[in-house]
Amino acid sequence: MFFCPEIFKSMHTYKFSLKKFIYSFVIVLLIWYGFTTSFEPTELITGILISLIIAYISVKNFNCCDPILMMPSHILHFIKYFFVFIGALIKANLDVAHRVLSPELPINPGIVTFKTKLTNEFAKMILANSITLTPGTLTIDIIKNNFYVHWIDVTTEDPEKVYKEIAEPFEKILLKIYN
Repeated sequence: MFFCPEIFKSMHTYKFSLKKFIYSFVIVLLIWYGFTTSFEPTELITGILISLIIAYISVKNFNCCDPILMMPSHILHFIKYFFVFIGALIKANLDVAHRVLSPELPINPGIVTFKTKLTNEFAKMILANSITLTPGTLTIDIIKNNFYVHWIDVTTEDPEKVYKEIAEPFEKILLKIYN
């Protein structure tokens, strides 16, 4: 998996942000209630207190996600991304299963490269993880805007065609969210 390098900004350059604190608190609280599924008064108070503490401790490292991402249009794009990813995941699983079950095992593995239009490091991480989680492809490295991907069946080495086959459906939506 690839991680967002913005998380590791030095401590001395950090300025407390109330928006990020509230955003972090709400996310942690939702996760808390997702796991406890209880609205008893003691659970509510405990959840709020623990979420406040975790949000306060972690807000300085909460640099990848901006509260602006919670706008309704961005949420709709995230939902669309989810369905595009699930569709690509099903298609890739069927393709890999077909290759495994075929007697001649039709594979042509290799490493291909393409250039991304994404400028946000967190968006690049999402794209890299989406490619890696889709069977038959594995993101090996990202250098600046160049992705290096191991592909189970290299049909082309042309970077434009590689981009269209591997990354374009994901990147179109990520560009709407992060750029």
